[in-house]
Amino acid sequence: MQKGFLPVNNHYDLAVIGGGNAALCAAITAAELGAKVIILETAPKPYRGGNSRHTRDIRCMHRGPLGPLEGDYSEDEYYEDLLKVTGGKTNEQLARLVIRSSEKALPWMQKHGVHFQPPLSGTLSLTRTNAFFLGGGKSLVNAYYRTADKLGIDVLYRAHVKHLQLKGNLIARVDYVYEGQQYQIEPRSVVAASGGFEANLEWLEKAWGPAAENFLIRGTPYNRGVVLEDLLEQGVQSVGDPTQCHAVAIDGRAPKFDGGIVTRLDCVPFSIVVNKDAQRFYDEGEDIWPKRYAIWGRLVAQQPDQVAFAIIDSKSLKMFMPSAFPPTEANTLEELAEKTGLPSEKLIDTIATFNAACGSSDAFHPTELDSVATTGLTPEKTNWARPISEPPFYCYSLRTGVTFTYLALKIDENAQCSTATGPVKNLWAAGETMAGSILSQGYLAGLGMMIGTVFGRIAGREAANYANG
Repeated sequence: MQKGFLPVNNHYDLAVIGGGNAALCAAITAAELGAKVIILETAPKPYRGGNSRHTRDIRCMHRGPLGPLEGDYSEDEYYEDLLKVTGGKTNEQLARLVIRSSEKALPWMQKHGVHFQPPLSGTLSLTRTNAFFLGGGKSLVNAYYRTADKLGIDVLYRAHVKHLQLKGNLIARVDYVYEGQQYQIEPRSVVAASGGFEANLEWLEKAWGPAAENFLIRGTPYNRGVVLEDLLEQGVQSVGDPTQCHAVAIDGRAPKFDGGIVTRLDCVPFSIVVNKDAQRFYDEGEDIWPKRYAIWGRLVAQQPDQVAFAIIDSKSLKMFMPSAFPPTEANTLEELAEKTGLPSEKLIDTIATFNAACGSSDAFHPTELDSVATTGLTPEKTNWARPISEPPFYCYSLRTGVTFTYLALKIDENAQCSTATGPVKNLWAAGETMAGSILSQGYLAGLGMMIGTVFGRIAGREAANYANG
């Protein structure tokens, strides 16, 4: 977009609010159907893309090998994986729509400039289920913006959308602020794809209480829920719980905002995790990490001061993806306790008790459920339970890292929003703005990107069809 461009007097068939994966999929789809599209992105250009720029993979159903994916991953297996992490709380119709559509989504992505790499090996166990972006999420975002430019889609960065005026059953106008000045446009249709409210610390604290002060925000600082709150206040229907979110245990040394995926720690399955009192509080070996890693943010949030510590020994150090920051290292447990501030006697006792409860580790297998479990502990460790006995010993501090929130706009299978009196005829939602319909709790690695891709394309199609009608 040229310097000085402002869409004040321009007519647009579609205004897309947001600049990440879902927004781009909507804008591209609509433009290919002949719509004139404007993307209003809050972030400056170097930080465009929302949380999508921090991603690395997408979960995809397939019958037979597909792109970089091996074997088969059926609709029913995908859905069962989702039920496990959400505790059965999901909209089956919308969830299965995403899953069934995911098989065609991957070639669509490739057609629009996204490249994939061979899947990562080791403890991730994703060779069948998840396709990894070559260059990560930022490359995906950049590829889509190149496609958008070729299609003539206008993009305005640092455009802070403040209000979508709902008049009857239509969005009448979009109000935004750019460089301190207020502007408005009157598009025929609108797609809300501006994320959740995870970067709004006041809203997080309202939902979570004082514990939220200790949360770290893994993603963009620009997802403050302004559009979401504005629409909810005008009676657009919602779904989801404001206390539910994609919350991961991340490195306690990560920055307050925008640390991204590199701050995630994958050491938990091979560790014991203790709180600041050196007490274990959950089964570290409950399931394969891509299915259960997202429960640990909430678990840590429930501990004193919202902190925890993952402790391993030397034989486990190379069994997970390297961390962005090196762990605290010590030759003895006493030294480790001193360096981390954990109570020494309690830590030594906790580890001794854990070690005594471990049986034979002959069947230990780092990439699959191996039933190498403890006996007589509360809580038990049900897989990958080996004594922490070989120095040096290592410790990673853990904090709650919030990725995105699950309070969302309620949509139907066409991504359309509604009020109590019926559909809003020209308003659709995609991505994290509506993902709470499918993700009520927990998380499944790569699903968020697929929700954004599928419903972005649906929203773009429906918005273009309405505008062209």
